[in-house]
Amino acid sequence: MARRISFATLCITLGLLMGLVLTGRLKSAEESSAADQAASAPAPRPAAAVPATAALPDLTGVAQRVVGSVTNISSTQIVRGSRSPFENDPFFRYFFGDDDPFNSRDRRAQSLGSGVIVSPDGYLLTNNHVVGDVSAQVSVVLGDKREMPAKIVGVDEMTDLAVLKIDARGLPALPWGDSSKLKVAEWVLAIGNPFQLNQTVTLGIVSATGRSLEGRLATYEDFIQTDAAINPGNSGGALINSRGELVGINTAIATESGGYQGVGFAVPSNLARHVMDDLIKLGEVRRATIPGIQIQQLTTQVAQQLGASNARGALVYSVDPRADAARSGLARGDIIVSFNGSNVDDTYQFIRFLSDAPIGSTVTLGVLRQGRQETVKVVVTQASSRTSRRRM
Repeated sequence: MARRISFATLCITLGLLMGLVLTGRLKSAEESSAADQAASAPAPRPAAAVPATAALPDLTGVAQRVVGSVTNISSTQIVRGSRSPFENDPFFRYFFGDDDPFNSRDRRAQSLGSGVIVSPDGYLLTNNHVVGDVSAQVSVVLGDKREMPAKIVGVDEMTDLAVLKIDARGLPALPWGDSSKLKVAEWVLAIGNPFQLNQTVTLGIVSATGRSLEGRLATYEDFIQTDAAINPGNSGGALINSRGELVGINTAIATESGGYQGVGFAVPSNLARHVMDDLIKLGEVRRATIPGIQIQQLTTQVAQQLGASNARGALVYSVDPRADAARSGLARGDIIVSFNGSNVDDTYQFIRFLSDAPIGSTVTLGVLRQGRQETVKVVVTQASSRTSRRRM
């Protein structure tokens, strides 16, 4: 009996041992198979390393190349004092003689801004409001700290631009960029002298192009809007693209505080170059006009009264009956909605189209007259110059 129990116990023990051996082999085989499959499977691609500066462009080289092409400009002019209301009063002159207790004498006014060197032989671009007047005395401080007087070649009030000339050679002129190719969200640099801090560089993007501000800055408005920081003193400075090309002349900011609020405006380089060339070669900027008409901004209320479905277009406020425009069929109350096939959204876009038209050419105007579409062909002539030139 005892032998039978011992034999049974031995059999059970051997069975357990054999089970453990088989289980170990199976687990080893599974691990080996899993390892083989992992080895034969393609290795996963590591996540691409993203540089910490990938979100921002590296424009250090561009800034280093172009910063020396932006100058500091100061303009001094004589501001005529207001005439005393008692100037010719004999009793006033008896008591005060030639002295003026009202302090109405002439005074000197100084404005500070920036300028851009656009040719190695000394031509610079800046804003008209930086220069102030063609009789002003203008001084230019270059990037190498040289200061020299500048002659005013001419100013253009319609675009708020001015051309200066200094007696120097071999200057670091900025290359021209094509402002018509600018895209919204493209990186740009604004370079100038805000608050007299020379050669300051700020980075931003193009916020919008073809911006009009309803005549608040100039008559001819086709601004680049940017969020690159522009402050007082930046006027006349350079707006630069990522290739180091001049794409705009910084002109103004929209602000409620007097300082930077992320909304700045620059004159496009293509327009600035055209104005500069005309001022240098012709002494004026030649633009086309339609004599005898007055244009007014169209409002929603007036559009409804004239049978228009919206306020898009430019309103013909008046037409001289003796003018060629009247003989061509243009009438008071017409809404100009197209110019040579291009849509006219507002008065300022119409002014741009008209100003750029070849002088002496015939233009086709699409007009809305009492709710009906009409076509009028008008000959454009040269506008009277609103530019000024100083003898050199």
